[in-house]
Amino acid sequence: MEFVAHPFSTIDWNDLTHTVHPGATGEAHWRSAEIGSTRMRMVEYSPGYVADHWCTRGHLLLVLEGELHTELGDGRVADLIAGQSYQVGSEMESHQSSTTAGARLFIVD
Repeated sequence: MEFVAHPFSTIDWNDLTHTVHPGATGEAHWRSAEIGSTRMRMVEYSPGYVADHWCTRGHLLLVLEGELHTELGDGRVADLIAGQSYQVGSEMESHQSSTTAGARLFIVD
C-alpha cells in the first residue's frame, strides 16, 4: 500500500453502493473507495460469516462493532472486539476471518 499525494477530501460512506461477497457461510457487504492503489472499505460481516479463502493481502483493519475471529496460517488466533485492530503486510502471513455474532470493520489495503 502506498498512499499517493492526494488533496483533502471527504467520503460519505452512507452514500456508497454496497457489494455483496458470499463467504463459505454468511455474507460480507462492502462499501469501497480507492485513492490511487489504496483501497478503503467499510465492511459488514453477517452473523455466522466465515471467509471462503485464506488471504495474503496486507491490511490495516479496525473493528468498529461486533467481534472478529482471525486465524493465521501457522495456527495462531486473534480475537478482536470493537476498538481493536490488526495490521499485516502483503504476502507476510495468510489469514482467514470469521464471526459468530457479526462485525462491522474499516479496512485499508
